[in-house]
Amino acid sequence: MKPYEHPEPLYPYADWSLGEDTYDDLNNQRSESLFATGNGYIGMRGNFEEGFHGSEGTSVTGNYLNGFYDSEPIVYPEGAYGYPSRNQAMLNVTNAQIIQLRVEGEQFHLNRGRVLSYKRELDMKMGYLLREVDWESPAGHQVRIRIRRLVPLAHKHLAAVDYEVTALNFEGTVTLSSAMDGRIAQQEATDDPRLGAGSALPSLIMESMEHSEKFAIMKQRTRHTQFALVTAMSHGLSSNAGHEVAVTGKKEEERLTVEYAVPLLKGDSTSLTKYISYHTSKDYPEAELFERTEQVLGMAAATGFEALLQEQTAFLGEFWRHADVEINGDPALQQGIRFNAFQLLQSVGRDGLTNIGAKGLTGEGYEGHYFWDTEMYMLPFFTYTQPQISRSLLEFRYSTLDKARERAAVMSQKGALYPWRTIDGEENSSYFPAGTAQAHINADIAYGIKQYVLATGDTEFLVSKGAEILFETSRFWVDLGHFNPAKGGAFCIDAVTGPDEYTAIVNNNAYTNLMVQDQLNYAYQTAELLRSEYPDQFKQLCSRINLTDEEMKVWLEAANKMFVPYDEELDIYAQDDTFLSKQKWDFENTPADKYPLLLHFHPLVIYRHQVLKQADLVLAMFLLGDKFTLEEKVRNYNYYEPLTTHDSSLSPCIHSIVSAEIGELENAYSYFDRTVRMDLDDINKNAKDGLHTAAMAGSWMSIVNGFGGMRLIDGMLVFNPVLPKQWESYRFKIVNQGALLEILVDGEGVQYTLLEGESITIKHKDRSLTLAWNEPVRA
Repeated sequence: MKPYEHPEPLYPYADWSLGEDTYDDLNNQRSESLFATGNGYIGMRGNFEEGFHGSEGTSVTGNYLNGFYDSEPIVYPEGAYGYPSRNQAMLNVTNAQIIQLRVEGEQFHLNRGRVLSYKRELDMKMGYLLREVDWESPAGHQVRIRIRRLVPLAHKHLAAVDYEVTALNFEGTVTLSSAMDGRIAQQEATDDPRLGAGSALPSLIMESMEHSEKFAIMKQRTRHTQFALVTAMSHGLSSNAGHEVAVTGKKEEERLTVEYAVPLLKGDSTSLTKYISYHTSKDYPEAELFERTEQVLGMAAATGFEALLQEQTAFLGEFWRHADVEINGDPALQQGIRFNAFQLLQSVGRDGLTNIGAKGLTGEGYEGHYFWDTEMYMLPFFTYTQPQISRSLLEFRYSTLDKARERAAVMSQKGALYPWRTIDGEENSSYFPAGTAQAHINADIAYGIKQYVLATGDTEFLVSKGAEILFETSRFWVDLGHFNPAKGGAFCIDAVTGPDEYTAIVNNNAYTNLMVQDQLNYAYQTAELLRSEYPDQFKQLCSRINLTDEEMKVWLEAANKMFVPYDEELDIYAQDDTFLSKQKWDFENTPADKYPLLLHFHPLVIYRHQVLKQADLVLAMFLLGDKFTLEEKVRNYNYYEPLTTHDSSLSPCIHSIVSAEIGELENAYSYFDRTVRMDLDDINKNAKDGLHTAAMAGSWMSIVNGFGGMRLIDGMLVFNPVLPKQWESYRFKIVNQGALLEILVDGEGVQYTLLEGESITIKHKDRSLTLAWNEPVRA
């Protein structure tokens, strides 16, 4: 592949922030995604408080609650048994960001009057969004505006805005109008399958709204799921003007407004602090919602904005102590890797009941659905930096296990089949060739459990929750596959789709079969562990799910006889039984504007060719690296890499990792570069619809597993680091079995330092190293 070159930066490079000093109307929607703030439950796009008044470009005002959805019937022109009947979509909820400013009656917005100076900055150390504008009204009145937005990571149901205005050259009245608006613009329906289907009717129906002495509050209900949503706002106003402030409340249609008219002298300032809360009956009994709202807003007012900001900084200080990656030698990539980690934290559910969507909480692409992205891409980042969050993500899968059992039954199979895309655990994919057929998600979840337990030693999770997931999904595999006489009695799995969505409904997808083989072995080992060390829990679990010894023996037999297609002539693994017999895609005569292929060619046209959307067998070579020799990895990579379009954002990071392992460092660096700034440089031209959270986590994997060469083998960390020639050094940290390990790679080699824990034994290449606390070891 050609070396990837940084495009001209869309935003200035900075180590710990994302900023802009000019405002771009045309690309406003992209910036709204990039400047999003969130805490894993509440997500707010980087919309302007005064609203969007651009002459060109567009805006999507977005406020999202993780796991809060409505569900509409899916209408199939031609349906069939077992198709999902309803689609869940994460809702864009009541907009409480709104604060509008009038200066002596003149409305402030960026395309009116004159902007004297402008700055916007997302601070990743303190965790807030700052906007500073010096503005002159059409009448010549100048004000300095300073707006800070905060969605506290430590307070699930709270957001806050501090809005300060200073009169620069006049004496007069500034009016601050703070509002909540329950009218949500519906997303437009498009032909792009990466977006949602859109909806003709509003999903939130107003039930009540009122001003009380303490706050303004609005109650709505979802049209189909009948969840109640309570949104509220309260305010604190401070001013050094000393004049009386006029306060009025307005109630109109679906909008509540509190307005403050503040007289100012030249040089005087006033500051409005707004606290916002969201609570739903999906999380709490409906009768408790008002009381909980009052508690959260009362706590916020008593704490104050500055103290909340200090809390946020302390929270992030602890996060970065475990998760920071330092790159010395490329400011673009340094900014990118920190931005990605920060946005992952802002989007990830931490309550065991929610997960992390393909677009996080930054936009409505993929309708807020959770995919295999979680276990294969996001989970490793959290497992090795914030393991408690990984446990919560896996607990979400456990909480939806019953719905996976129901789905398996619909598919005429035993055990459990997890949904390809979901919010509450039900299958939402209406296109089964690239949805339900991707049964490999079962094995992906099993792999995530295995890696989490090996990395953390959290056997309690395995015993109490993980084993049941493993056993029920293993049941599914043994029932789905069969011992095939035509293949010499080998265990075969037919009519599935692997990770490569440009090849659908095939027999013996190599990735799927290899991952299932790994799962079945691990499930059997887990059963033996529970039988010997946790006999009571094992007996109870077997009794509860009617699991027999005979079933478990079949897991082992299926694993031992697993069929993995191989082409002797090419001396490579076949992606599936028929892939290598298809005609190769004509890349030479496919214009650049015809990518991604899925938007320009019928699926059947794509399915008939050797062409990949994303890493498939190459992904298996990374995840199950000990099953392949280095020579096999080189041969297989060299065959499949030229056939891969990377039309999926999940693909470049995997190719970066495997390129690094086989010694192709230039390729590894090009793929990493493309991954780490996918959104900051808007490489896929769709950041406006939300950020690519899997690619963000993949960029961390590209450093740690790629250049750092980290693997977990039999529970032990193994490193084989290389230093890209473009860098002077890089440094990352890994949490393992409660220990915190720092790895520094520079021109002199590698230095390992145990920052927390008494001792840990790791491997540097083939050499064992035992590290003691705070005693760096060079290798």
